[in-house]
Amino acid sequence: MELGQIAARKLMNQHGLQDLSETPLELVAAGLGATVVEKPMNSADGRIVFGNRKTLITINSNIEFLGKKRFTLGHEIGHLCMHRDHFLMHNDTDATLEYFKSGNQETEANEFASELIMPEAKFREISDQYEFGPDLLRFLADYFKSSITSVAYRYFKYGNHPICLVYSFANKVKYWMRPDNYDHFIKDCRNLTPPSDSVAAEYFNNGIIYSKNESQQEVWKSTWFELKNWENDSDFSFYEYCIVTPKYNTVLSVIWEE
Repeated sequence: MELGQIAARKLMNQHGLQDLSETPLELVAAGLGATVVEKPMNSADGRIVFGNRKTLITINSNIEFLGKKRFTLGHEIGHLCMHRDHFLMHNDTDATLEYFKSGNQETEANEFASELIMPEAKFREISDQYEFGPDLLRFLADYFKSSITSVAYRYFKYGNHPICLVYSFANKVKYWMRPDNYDHFIKDCRNLTPPSDSVAAEYFNNGIIYSKNESQQEVWKSTWFELKNWENDSDFSFYEYCIVTPKYNTVLSVIWEE
């Protein structure tokens, strides 16, 4: 179990918390001695400033979606609980919140926010009841009032259907995640443009963002995965769902086989 997850469970157990889907996280922060304010921020989504008596957490009021604001606040609460001795003031950008690896402290704060907002047991209980697809990710995001990006990472870890994740920024693949012992191997396309026949490429090249009803797009296995000599693309049913954030020019491709 990761340090962030352990810290979040410890906090919840200490205060008798089980499911925070209906609880404003501002109350959690206040109980820990922090004041939360919202205001426009140009270069960060969240900031935490530690004081001798009081801690100030600022959330960017320009964040469009409630789920992302909530995850950002959970991330800052993670810093509050785990990293008080590491810095007096800290800014968090979209990169740190989208799981783009930038140090143990950021990873730990993401783990903390995920467990605080989407406790593992509750997440498994709900997600196990449904077949995987974009609608399930959207349902989980609505239930837990979290960002759909954070839900996708959570499902990668605890969902009962294997999925792969590919994170692209400014038309370059930055990293990918594949389940252990998965039958298919992702082509190593880091620092390259997404495959020309991928849904991610449709966004970066043509600005295409599919509607909810069309968000599950069929792709060839060979689009993202190695195709063995004896295999045919037509023997597989792969799909790609892209979580697009135009403001930051990022795409998280969720890829799975049916």
